[in-house]
Amino acid sequence: MKNVIPEKGAVYFSNKAWNNFLNYLDNREKSKVFILVDTNTKQQCLPYFLLKCESLQSPEIITIPDGEKFKNITTCVNVWEMLAAKNADRKSVIINLGGGVVTDLGGFVASTYKRGIPFIHIPTTLLAMVDASVGGKNGVDLGYIKNQIGVVNLPDLVVIDPKFLQTLPQEHIFSGFAEMLKHGLIYSETYWDKLKNIDFNDSEMVTELIKESVVIKNEIVKQDPLEQNIRKTLNFGHTLGHAIESYSLESKSRNTLLHGEAIAIGMILESYIATKLLNFPETQLKDVSKTIFRYFKKVKFSEKDISEIINLLAHDKKNFKGAVLFVLLTKIGEPKINCKVANRLIYNAFEYYENF
Repeated sequence: MKNVIPEKGAVYFSNKAWNNFLNYLDNREKSKVFILVDTNTKQQCLPYFLLKCESLQSPEIITIPDGEKFKNITTCVNVWEMLAAKNADRKSVIINLGGGVVTDLGGFVASTYKRGIPFIHIPTTLLAMVDASVGGKNGVDLGYIKNQIGVVNLPDLVVIDPKFLQTLPQEHIFSGFAEMLKHGLIYSETYWDKLKNIDFNDSEMVTELIKESVVIKNEIVKQDPLEQNIRKTLNFGHTLGHAIESYSLESKSRNTLLHGEAIAIGMILESYIATKLLNFPETQLKDVSKTIFRYFKKVKFSEKDISEIINLLAHDKKNFKGAVLFVLLTKIGEPKINCKVANRLIYNAFEYYENF
């Protein structure tokens, strides 16, 4: 029985992970078990979960709509009301079976219902495995602004089973891969080089790289659980990336971008900005750009789009006294937090992105 991260928030990542999960439930005093799914994971993932957990006695299934646009307080209210109607108490356990929306929202619901009940994450997307389910961030969007309402609270455990990835279309695999690329860029050039040579058809290689991403994120989080310092480095690519994602969610004329698709753009833009402010090497900028464009199509932005995206930066959670603070790189594996960036440089970064 092997876990990647010990104690509360343990991430179990082996062939015995399901046994570990069932042992946890067997040894815990509990009144009811609830499984939170969305309409997609109910169809694609719940049958496999129930097959692995045949001994689980009559769990209650709660279903929410699929998609980022439902990651909001209205959905939380609906789930809280369903929990109350089904007589959930403080000894109940919520299992969040799904991608980042389910784990983010489910963790928030559990953390606030009756001032907090136990919850478990079973991530079913690559993005949730390497990012959303690890580190204890739970929350929802406020309108189209990402992750403005939430709490930091670790799940009791996380079970990662890469077999769930077989349910995903390629674009969702790549969306999660963007976060893995980020881990390489902020933490380890060695890991970055491994990722550049990934073979998505080699399940053993993919599994080992997922595991390495989880370890990297946990190493950062355990040093700074409340994001006062080093944990901010996990936001590389996210200052502009979240603004781009929010803009795509708000816009009625543009296609909605997946989280990783927006973060991939943000990483190119912020790498360019780093070359101008921190002398991030041009050779590494080219490497970052070529690698990301191998997996993500270029997106067109008009001057009006860029202006609106810059306006959305005012909502970034790292801001202090009205100043927008970026995470930039001095080189791969060496991030710098709390960097101020002029709007002129952001426009130049979009020009670089368009012309690469």
